Amino acid sequence: MDDILQEFLAESWENLGQLDSEIVELEKDPQNAELIASIFRTIHTIKGTCGFLGLSNLGAVAHSAENVLGKMRERMLEVSPGAISLVLEAIDRIKELLQGLEATGEEPKTDHSTLTLMLDELANLATAPPASTPQQSSPAPLVADETEENTDVTQVDEEPVSEQSPKDVAKSAESEEVVIAEAIPEVQAEPADLLAPAAVSEEAAVRSSKVSVADLSIRVNVNVVDSLMNLVGELVLTRNQLLQLARGDEESKYAAPITHLNRVTTDLQEGVMKTRMQPIGNAWNKLPRLVRDLSQVTNKHIELVMTGAETELDRTVLDAIKDPLTHMVRNSADHGIETADVRKAAGKSESGTIHLNAYHEGGHVIIEIQDDGAGISRERVLKKAISQGLIKETDAPHVTDSHVFSMIFQAGFSTAEQVSSISGRGVGMDVVRTQIEKIGGTVDLASKMGKGTTVRIKIPLTLAIVSALVLESGSQPFAIPQLGVVELVRLSAEDCKKIETIHDKKVFRLRDRLLPLVHLNEVLQLEEDTPEDDDLQDTNIVVVQVGEDQFGLIVSRIFDTEEIVVKPVGRLLKNIGLYQGTTILGDGRVVMILDVGGIFNQCGGSSAHSQSVAEETTASSDRDTISMLLFGVKDNVTMAVPLSLVARLEEFPLESIELNGDRKVVQYRDNLLPLLSIEGAGYGGGEPVDPQPVIVFSENNRSMGLMVNEIKDIIDEQLVIRMQSDRPGVLGTAIIGKNAIDVIDTQYYVTRSTPNWFEKVEDKKSFRVLIVDDSMFFRQLVTTALETEGYTVVARDSCISAVELLEKDSRFHAVITDLDLPMMDGFEFCEWLKSQESTQEMNVIALTSASSSTDQAKARDAGFDEFLVKFNSHELISCLDESFARSKYKTGVNA
Repeated sequence: MDDILQEFLAESWENLGQLDSEIVELEKDPQNAELIASIFRTIHTIKGTCGFLGLSNLGAVAHSAENVLGKMRERMLEVSPGAISLVLEAIDRIKELLQGLEATGEEPKTDHSTLTLMLDELANLATAPPASTPQQSSPAPLVADETEENTDVTQVDEEPVSEQSPKDVAKSAESEEVVIAEAIPEVQAEPADLLAPAAVSEEAAVRSSKVSVADLSIRVNVNVVDSLMNLVGELVLTRNQLLQLARGDEESKYAAPITHLNRVTTDLQEGVMKTRMQPIGNAWNKLPRLVRDLSQVTNKHIELVMTGAETELDRTVLDAIKDPLTHMVRNSADHGIETADVRKAAGKSESGTIHLNAYHEGGHVIIEIQDDGAGISRERVLKKAISQGLIKETDAPHVTDSHVFSMIFQAGFSTAEQVSSISGRGVGMDVVRTQIEKIGGTVDLASKMGKGTTVRIKIPLTLAIVSALVLESGSQPFAIPQLGVVELVRLSAEDCKKIETIHDKKVFRLRDRLLPLVHLNEVLQLEEDTPEDDDLQDTNIVVVQVGEDQFGLIVSRIFDTEEIVVKPVGRLLKNIGLYQGTTILGDGRVVMILDVGGIFNQCGGSSAHSQSVAEETTASSDRDTISMLLFGVKDNVTMAVPLSLVARLEEFPLESIELNGDRKVVQYRDNLLPLLSIEGAGYGGGEPVDPQPVIVFSENNRSMGLMVNEIKDIIDEQLVIRMQSDRPGVLGTAIIGKNAIDVIDTQYYVTRSTPNWFEKVEDKKSFRVLIVDDSMFFRQLVTTALETEGYTVVARDSCISAVELLEKDSRFHAVITDLDLPMMDGFEFCEWLKSQESTQEMNVIALTSASSSTDQAKARDAGFDEFLVKFNSHELISCLDESFARSKYKTGVNA
């Protein structure tokens, strides 16, 4: 295949890539002249090149399609669904011919006369222009022909088609092309002011600017870019080896050049990666056409909304997700969106919507496919799962929605009553997940009956060069892509005693949840390490993320992070499912890249075991477990404050503390920080300490410091409130670590440091907040924090009591509730709020210590507007401030 033909194919495919979506858009907006002109130019370019290359079949189809588009452009033919369908069929034929030409190097000799005849007949139905039109009554002057080449030339080319034979048309076209070619130099040679009015000059300027923009880009063969990427990968490996050598000899004269090489290699790597990046919209181009065709086949009204099409990702990743995306959109159109009469009966608009959204999140790209259709029945999924033995019937009531819907991705799982020729929700979904996980991504599904379904796909930006964590297990090195690593945990021999066993699986209580543990040695069947050095006396845990689940991978050693070049897994290891690839480290060792998703699945992560652990987590973790800062005051007395209320911990030399009147202050961050001691609560200020430890609290862009004797510890404990306190500066006494410890009231101290601290928030008094929690301590703590901010707060100890209050007085703007409450829990309470006309507009906030992804998904399904973790007052206040601002906007009150 010669270079000219390859260039023609590359340009044609590039132009056709946008054509499907443009034509579908034209059907929605038939008066869009720019869109018609763009489509016409594309077909016109293909037709013109076909004549030059002698591609008669391809040229005939393009020519007939051009005639129809020309009539549409001249407003002589209506843009109707029938006409659009015929043009789309012509584009399909053009694609088929291009595919054949690309495969064999020769134009296919297929017969398209029926289609071209239909297109020509459609063009002939166009309304003839008035007889008095100047262009038809007499030839235009030569200068006019030359300066208006973009309009008159195309008219001359297309108007006589229906009345002349193909030979006459060809001869006519040839003669016209010669005239134009001769006229162009004359036009360019003439002074601009003698040729035409200013409008023509502006048009010429536009054409000139377009040419200059085109000159800024070139078309490069993909193989060249891939080869360049491979060379950069080799350079990265060499760079890593040199860096490894430099670390061993810091005084080496080569240290500076190696550092410079490191920077240049990094810049080169980023530059080459940019050449491989493409907008995800390239994978979406065919979807508008797909949805349009499905709408006609299923007799539904479906609108496709696409946002974030400019989001870029690696070309190889883009190619890998095209089929899964197509499958998901087919499912939404076929089984998600209801027919117009069903939607109307359900109180919905007759037209359904499929929303496609893409955005960057860290080093990943998130793609969401959301429809407002019928949703998926949880009960039907459970029934199918039980019949297939995926879960036990006795466990069904306890399984969360996220785990129920994850079963849809099991092989052969489908809830569709009838499997159509288009799709079947569940049929092929296991293939979708396999394809996504193969490129290191995850896929999750959430659905609500009557509301619709959302599929969330998370994929890496690139697969070529990634940052990885290097570790060791069984005396063998391995690598894990850093994007999947959440955190690293090291347990001492004493801490290892906290590892528990639930359902024959090891778990570790990490803060407010249980973390399933997996020994990498056991999974890979490696020999156990001999604990001879100190590193092996401790237990190293790599906490990794797989979809919405997390688990801990126990390894022998953790070394460092390193940029690695991902190579494919060998043929013999490919089907094991535990390895994502291979790479060469800086020291020359070949290591396997672990597939944490494969490890998770092999260890039963996709079975009901993970759900059992999750249920046990919720049951065994106390909902009042929080992080507390412990500090010492006079006589070695220990006090506490919730860590979330603390802005910073500082130490100041005693000589830097000054007296301003009767108050102590210190110069801090270009301002004066007022300082107070723990006094008035039965404790003295204690002996001076140098340097002076200070706990800094900040609110409303102001700060104050509380002087203490020492900072002792930060601990996560089950908070048990024994008694409330009437002493100033003390909220109450809690049992922390088997000791009775006073918890301080931060509001008492900040108001003492600056009496007018909260004056600027008095306008928030009109914003009423209802707090529901059965813990008196927590109600008092949150009430104090919010009243400090100026909000009006009412508290209740149960949802039942809150319902009784709201039935009498619903004048609240926000409701803050715990989830785990007796008689009526927070989920039921939220559903009640959203079902009542008087309360459904309230901002409902879930405030709980159980922050797992399962709880968050369940809270979203129940209708919660926000999901916050307990004792993080800054986050809660920020959330309420946003709600307060929105309420002022709605009521027209100036902020």
